[in-house]
Amino acid sequence: MAKPKIIIDCDPGHDDLVAILFAAKHLDLLGVTTVHGNNTLANTTRNGLIALELGKIDVPLAMGAVEPLVQPSVGIASGHGKSGLDGHEFADPRLKPISQHAVDFIIETARQHQGELIIAMIGPQTNLALAIKREPRMRQWIKEITIMGGSTTTGNFSPAAEFNIAADIEAASVVFESGIPLRMVGYNITRQTGFDSADIARLRQSGSSACQAIADLMQFYLTRQGEMYGLTLAPMHDVCAIIPYVYPDLIQFLHTSIRVELTGTYTRGMTVCDVRHPRGSAETSLRNRTEPNGFVAVSARSRDLIDRVIETLEHY
Repeated sequence: MAKPKIIIDCDPGHDDLVAILFAAKHLDLLGVTTVHGNNTLANTTRNGLIALELGKIDVPLAMGAVEPLVQPSVGIASGHGKSGLDGHEFADPRLKPISQHAVDFIIETARQHQGELIIAMIGPQTNLALAIKREPRMRQWIKEITIMGGSTTTGNFSPAAEFNIAADIEAASVVFESGIPLRMVGYNITRQTGFDSADIARLRQSGSSACQAIADLMQFYLTRQGEMYGLTLAPMHDVCAIIPYVYPDLIQFLHTSIRVELTGTYTRGMTVCDVRHPRGSAETSLRNRTEPNGFVAVSARSRDLIDRVIETLEHY
């Protein structure tokens, strides 16, 4: 059976690096595109190239949008440190990004693989929003968009908004309203799914230089998450958007309506997910119901998921 074809659009980021490494082992990774978000575009691009070099992954990386569509930049995500990938000293990557802009790369790859391509959005959604606006046929070409972003409960950028959505709210609205099939794994699930101290020790025991570097990164990230949020694990947010295409039983989804709040005084950037009924779209009598436009994660077998991720990393 052919592996699903995927592009990862990202803003690396500790968890983005793990998502890239995981996808490269299990899926047909056609390329990586970078965007502003966790850090500056220059740093997220450098970090993406580091991920490819660390895993000896031979795919193109294209640089994308340096800023949001409309809103001002929200600034860098301090949880990832000054570089966006603190915790291990990497030499400057030898790999270079391709000359093609990320938006053009996404459009061209979707055109070449019509009906087959999955796009994993694990950062702000500026690149894909621009691609959809430039080439409306993207709505028919893309098989599915898988998103790490939003939440069915609380946010982390604000009480209502998760960071990836908050970093470009108008772009997220374009993507969520595009009509392209969606699969969203939100912060409410991903913040409970990560590496603890024992997992980091397991990575160190593997002996490979790649795993040692990953362990260093995860120790930094775990410490920062404890300082910022009181967490006892380093959340692997972004790999949760990849794993359903490899282990489909580890995250459970509900088919329902997912909309992005654009104007709320306290709720701008919130993903409004209709999870009022376990049958989701089968229930048509709910008041103020909007049409389902995607699948939203409602639970996960977090421990099993992380074990599968570590098993994959141990092969580097």
